[in-house]
Amino acid sequence: MYYLGVDVGSSSIKIALVEKLTGKSVGVVQEPSEEMGMHSLKKGWAEQQPEDWWNYVCNGIDHIKKTQGISAKDIVGVGIAYQMHGLVLIDSNGNSLRKAIIWCDSRAVEIGKKAYEAIGKEKCDTKLLNAPGNFTASKLAWIKENEPERYQKVYKFMLPGDYIAYRFSNTVNTTISGLSEGIFWDFTTDQISDMVLNHYGFESDMIPEIVDTFSIQCAVSDEGARQSGLEAGTPILYRAGDQPNNALALNVFQPGEVAASAGTSGVMYAITNSLSVKEASRLNNFAHVNYRVGKEKNIGKLLCINGAGIQYRWLLNNLAVSSYEEMNQLAAEVEVGSDGVCVIPFGNGAERMLNNSDVGTHIINLNLNMHARSHLCRAALEGIAFSFVYGMDIMQADGVDPKIIRAGNDNLFRSEIFSNTIANLLDKEIEIYETTGAIGAGRACVITEMGYEAFSEYIGHDHLKTFTPIQNKAQYQKAYGNWKKELNVIINN
Repeated sequence: MYYLGVDVGSSSIKIALVEKLTGKSVGVVQEPSEEMGMHSLKKGWAEQQPEDWWNYVCNGIDHIKKTQGISAKDIVGVGIAYQMHGLVLIDSNGNSLRKAIIWCDSRAVEIGKKAYEAIGKEKCDTKLLNAPGNFTASKLAWIKENEPERYQKVYKFMLPGDYIAYRFSNTVNTTISGLSEGIFWDFTTDQISDMVLNHYGFESDMIPEIVDTFSIQCAVSDEGARQSGLEAGTPILYRAGDQPNNALALNVFQPGEVAASAGTSGVMYAITNSLSVKEASRLNNFAHVNYRVGKEKNIGKLLCINGAGIQYRWLLNNLAVSSYEEMNQLAAEVEVGSDGVCVIPFGNGAERMLNNSDVGTHIINLNLNMHARSHLCRAALEGIAFSFVYGMDIMQADGVDPKIIRAGNDNLFRSEIFSNTIANLLDKEIEIYETTGAIGAGRACVITEMGYEAFSEYIGHDHLKTFTPIQNKAQYQKAYGNWKKELNVIINN
């Protein structure tokens, strides 16, 4: 018997199949094979057709059934992960009313800013743990202001994962974690925020029914079965946004545990049970997957770094090198501190943790008579690692007490220089695991049926290695101090 994990990203849909008994991943497929496109009618807009997501999900299920030689009756549960903060609208007949406005669409930024001012910083920080920002509620407000005829037809709004669950089951529901990422949840009253509804003038009946993150949320309908190739009655057992789900995939559930990823952008997602918010303008706070009303109020505090892996990829594309492996080997030829060369890696737009400053990329102290491409490779790895440490400094000032950091075996965390730099400066172990979001979503189904211990046993087999901090950190601390000085000069100018 198997669980199916569905991961709805903005670039592709991934489908994973895991054994129910052991949690072992037996296969992962991606649809489409090439990256999905985005519609951008105006600068800053980003939309995708939700029906496309569903078609790719169905294609992926068909593909994995064929490649693994299984039938629909072998799949006994479905878990769903999805791109956060998106907006899907359906009418009373269940048809989508427009393309989905996805996470990276920035059209509602000003609406969110005005809401923060109108509602008040203290109220937003205390009750929502966030500024309204460019999240789902503000995107819905944009629809109300700019597409009023369409808004009048809205029966329910949904997040991307809610839509996929709906297409499987013909049932509309959502989760507390999902509502919190849309900035609809009041953490002080543990209910949907009347403050947000009243400010934007939203009708409460547009909000889907709330179900537990780990529960039989709904079941595949006859029509869902016909289209997806699953059996009618197959339960949907789990649903979460991509960052909470990535944390789950790494067994990050309790205060002090931190999940990290370093792809094109970087993320640190730390669990805390404190509702105190000091850095709402630089960090986001969402109900984690195991947030329970009146019981465990576990919050996922999220730091996003736009300028991360994209900086290293730029070097790959513009240096005379053939692979990341070659770059890592070159970097290893240089001592800690890169012989004075500093890379400020923020060339991928405004950085929230830098108060939305767009400081750009800078290569500093490069001496053409002394330095070579090896210095650039090391300085880039260190600069990106330093940005993670800088972000954790902010998180610690906001109440995070990191005990352990866990990351997947992908992208920059494969680099010993990168991982060791973070481990040494934070004086924390970094555990590396072989898992993905789609696999995590599939494995999460077991929590509904058998509890957290069964899930922990699953991931225990995936541990690959641990980066342990060294005792003498002086070189690392000196290099980080120099990097911060250069960053502060740029920020203050």
